[in-house]
Amino acid sequence: MAYIWLSAGVSKIGVHMDITQTIMAYEIFTPAWSDMLARIIGPLEIAGGMLLLLGIKLKPAGWVSIGVLSLFIIGLASAWARGLVIDCGCFSPDQTDQGTNVLATMGRDVLYIAITLWMIYRPYKKWAIYP
Repeated sequence: MAYIWLSAGVSKIGVHMDITQTIMAYEIFTPAWSDMLARIIGPLEIAGGMLLLLGIKLKPAGWVSIGVLSLFIIGLASAWARGLVIDCGCFSPDQTDQGTNVLATMGRDVLYIAITLWMIYRPYKKWAIYP
């Protein structure tokens, strides 16, 4: 899961306008909120990935990860229910016309939640700092 969060966060660094447009495509947030979220989401994903990679506070970091993934699923479900054709913006902002397979993306996020739950309840403790 550390790799997932790190790769997602790194892909968002330096492409602020693309991330803002991706967030605005969900039609949930105002342009000001979309801009703010675009500025903070990449660094926050990197920070979360580093906590998981280094084994620092594994359980709290895992619960935050599950919360964020749940919010992503809610946003995707909302866009899908309204018939929007969007790019999820998960690992790179791709402003193509074909959009994302939303159901597959939500399924992938559910799988990530399952992996994170396994990590929370069966953490590898040898190198973890305060799991």
